[in-house]
Amino acid sequence: MRSGTGDEDQATAEERAALEAEFNPEDEELCHAATKIQASFRGHMARKQAPKPGKTDDELSKEMGKLDAKGEELDDELADIDLTDPELNKAATKIQASFRGHKVRKDVGPNDKDEEKGNE
Repeated sequence: MRSGTGDEDQATAEERAALEAEFNPEDEELCHAATKIQASFRGHMARKQAPKPGKTDDELSKEMGKLDAKGEELDDELADIDLTDPELNKAATKIQASFRGHKVRKDVGPNDKDEEKGNE
């Protein structure tokens, strides 16, 4: 049962008439835009309500325990490394140099290389 009064019904009818006068329901572009908006909102609501795939708390706890054990093993291995070893220093320098080269090549990009060839 509606709890509205006659004045509210009349105001709603007036608002509806004003909207119908402003927006032509036969306007294809307007209808297409409204359909797009409705579809995107429905998709948003469906994604929001869908259960998120994941693991249970027990599975996560087990995995965390495994990772903690692996972390302790890695800590023990790292403690055994001699940081003053010159071979280790060479290897670290090589890794850093290759990464810096990769970074520069990434920053330059393919467009800049074409420009350099044209200038030569």
